[in-house]
Amino acid sequence: MAREARALEQDALLAPGANLIRIPHCGRNFEYYSEEPLLAAETTAGAVEGIQNEDVVATVKHYVANNQETDRVRVSSEVDERTLRELYLRPFRAAVEAGTGSVMTAYNRVNGTYMSDHDRLVDDVLKGEWGFDGYVVSDWYGTESTVGAANAGLDLEMPGVAIEGGFGGDGDDGDEEDGSFDGADFEGEAAEIMGGLPDGTRGDLFGDPLADAIDAGEVPAERLDDMVRRILGQLERIGRLESADNGDRGADDARSDGDDDDGTGAIDTPAHRDLAERIAARGTVLFENDGVLPLEDGADVAVVGPNVHEAKLGGGGSSETTPFRSTSPAAGMESRADGAVTVARGCEPIPDLSLFDALPFVDSEVPDEPEADAGVGIDADEPDIDAAVRAAGDADVAVIFVRDRTTEGKDRNSLRLPGRQDELIEAVAGAAAKTVVVVQSSGPVEFPWREDVDAVLEAWYPGQADGAAVASVLYGDRDPSGRLPVTFAPEGTYPTADERRYPGIDDEAHYEEGLFVGYRHFDRDSVDAEPTYPFGHGRSYADFAYRDAAVVDDRTVRVTVENGADRDGREVVQAYVRPPESTAVERPTRELAGFESIAVPAGETRTVEIDLADRALGRYDAADGWVIDSGTYTVELARSARDVRKTVDLEFEDGATP
Repeated sequence: MAREARALEQDALLAPGANLIRIPHCGRNFEYYSEEPLLAAETTAGAVEGIQNEDVVATVKHYVANNQETDRVRVSSEVDERTLRELYLRPFRAAVEAGTGSVMTAYNRVNGTYMSDHDRLVDDVLKGEWGFDGYVVSDWYGTESTVGAANAGLDLEMPGVAIEGGFGGDGDDGDEEDGSFDGADFEGEAAEIMGGLPDGTRGDLFGDPLADAIDAGEVPAERLDDMVRRILGQLERIGRLESADNGDRGADDARSDGDDDDGTGAIDTPAHRDLAERIAARGTVLFENDGVLPLEDGADVAVVGPNVHEAKLGGGGSSETTPFRSTSPAAGMESRADGAVTVARGCEPIPDLSLFDALPFVDSEVPDEPEADAGVGIDADEPDIDAAVRAAGDADVAVIFVRDRTTEGKDRNSLRLPGRQDELIEAVAGAAAKTVVVVQSSGPVEFPWREDVDAVLEAWYPGQADGAAVASVLYGDRDPSGRLPVTFAPEGTYPTADERRYPGIDDEAHYEEGLFVGYRHFDRDSVDAEPTYPFGHGRSYADFAYRDAAVVDDRTVRVTVENGADRDGREVVQAYVRPPESTAVERPTRELAGFESIAVPAGETRTVEIDLADRALGRYDAADGWVIDSGTYTVELARSARDVRKTVDLEFEDGATP
């Protein structure tokens, strides 16, 4: 990512997104890493280190408790200090410890105060307590005041200019009640998106108004010096103050058939394309497999799905990308298969969704389609379920590709697949000898047809390598080694199903579930609902057994993993910690404390040591900070939060600290 940013002469990336997946419906979940703070923290830190090692500034966002798109520009996240510390702040602290150069404030309020003005969380916690020495930047049009923001620690207002007429969102000249704006009428999804946009008519709060505030003594001049020092400090760190000629190579010149990077960056190299495919394949999660996968090379396959002719690149909004080339599911399957491949869409395509489609001033011209593999036959007639059923009945196996649709600025209304996709799956499964479903989604969806199919994979948003990556997993060229970073469960069973918690009442979303988000919620004795697929779940084509678990020291455990299959595989060993039963303060039943991904060849064993995270062993106390309760901690070595294979115990005495 950093190398491609440099090739485009960009000094900063507005990434990674470190918000936790609190709400399964959130429209930006595809940009975030996990419901689990340790997993989100580790992944965020890795992204920051990788970006900044290539002399590009990483901008971790959106600080903090930005967990929904509905009313995101006005909602107040009402959350207690312990929950903030143990869950929502941890990925941001990890980013600071990894050396992130920039932190972006969120649109929302926290406990009544807008984040751009939040003196305690920005100045006291981020800059003071954590020692963050980079710059704090607002989200676009997310600066709420001049004096308040400057004194709270905001260093850079973005973009710093107003849009005449604004977006039509909250505070703009448009009519908020009916969504009208400058002669345009917004209905349905467009109106929902407009409600998630900031007030674009306000800008330049850090221009003349800041100068006036300094002259009036409302903002100390030293605060302006600090802003400049922080921004220039990051430019100096990445070498942009050394020479005006540094990194002037354009994107066209940077495209290369080689893998060399001479410091000016590179775009669309073979190495980058291969990496995109490997990431997509490695992230694929195998939910179910009743002996149908991997597919036989010579099998006749019906490739079915409303959008099989296009790669699923991502969700809508500011993270949208247009690759130079992409591979559709149909093209990927046809390229890999030895048997006959028949393609049928089955039902109407699921259109992409983007907040940009709702903006009246955004150019609606569609960019050139990326290069794609040719030669794939798509049914020429209108999509028809009966045609898909006939194709499936004539094949050895039907592979159905389905997807959701998400965008920044709008949450999903339901966890059901949009359109007629559920109906299509049920019809094809009734006719096919064997049925495989590949789900391409931003997060949890519901599977009313789960008992009627033979295998289910979650491919997320695979990106430009979509078809090639998924085909490599379906045919067993790669082991499906992904594990769920988020719990899949029926709609209505999540802790945020209550309106007071989400989307909130009177512009307040109450985080009353506290620490019990995701798998922590489903582990509680008071919760009767079972997840469809638990956090950490993922099957493999290999067969793993755990043995010889042992304690190395008070922060490290060891276990041996054996692959009893005749094929290589990759296992993700997960270590969960159960707190002492004697603990007086309520704690989650278990917390992820560490994990390791290891390749285990067929018939061989590998021993892995897992370092346990201090903050998973500890808890946050308002008076004493992070503490470790005395007593016996059980460490569960597991394949998922619900599949424990071995346990060992750790003892801690009074006075232990993280």
